[in-house]
Amino acid sequence: RRVREAVVSTQSTGRVRSSPIINDIDEVTMQEAACLEEYLVPIRLDIDLEGHRLRDTLTWNKNEKNLTPEQFSEILVDDLEIPGAFVPVIANIIRTQVDGYDADMKALQEDSDHRVIIKLNIHVGNTSLVDQFEWDISCPSNNPEEFARTLCQELGLGGEFISAISYSIRGQLGWHIKTMTFTEAPLKPIDSPVRTGNLDKWAPTIENLTDQEMEKKIRDQDRNARRMRRLANMN
Repeated sequence: RRVREAVVSTQSTGRVRSSPIINDIDEVTMQEAACLEEYLVPIRLDIDLEGHRLRDTLTWNKNEKNLTPEQFSEILVDDLEIPGAFVPVIANIIRTQVDGYDADMKALQEDSDHRVIIKLNIHVGNTSLVDQFEWDISCPSNNPEEFARTLCQELGLGGEFISAISYSIRGQLGWHIKTMTFTEAPLKPIDSPVRTGNLDKWAPTIENLTDQEMEKKIRDQDRNARRMRRLANMN
């Protein structure tokens, strides 16, 4: 599942656009695939190759049977009109991140309350969204994609924010589940559904930034993401 448009910096090439890949999948195979549980894994692409830089996020269904990472990569490369050398690199990144992702929430469903704090720092174009909220991992009805659609509708944000928010939530949920044994004490029980203190911290903020401000924010976010991945691997 592609979650938002890629940001691609390129140098001009004479690459000829190829025909899209079309899989001849019979109805029985499609029905069998539809019965499989969807297990979405957040994937981040940040690739510099042959004078092109590709930055993108997407979620990949770990139980996908009808589309391989290589086929998806060919389609993506064709859509973006970037060199074919990106295909094996993208496919390898997807496989590596899928294999390394483990967020089994079923084991938590017996817990009555297992809330964590989710922090959003999303940038699309020159618009920045910052927000934080509590998320109950043990609640099976909580869905990042549905939450993202509702939030963007309320804030008047475009579709690219929907996909970026759901990607961010799924990535943080995976982190919280993986490091659960090492985290601090759980959040305090909820006494009231209405928050009364530090309200500014728990409200979304939308800013329109200059190119320089946006570049700095993205660099800081990338640095923090690398640090979080290193900590997760150490645990």
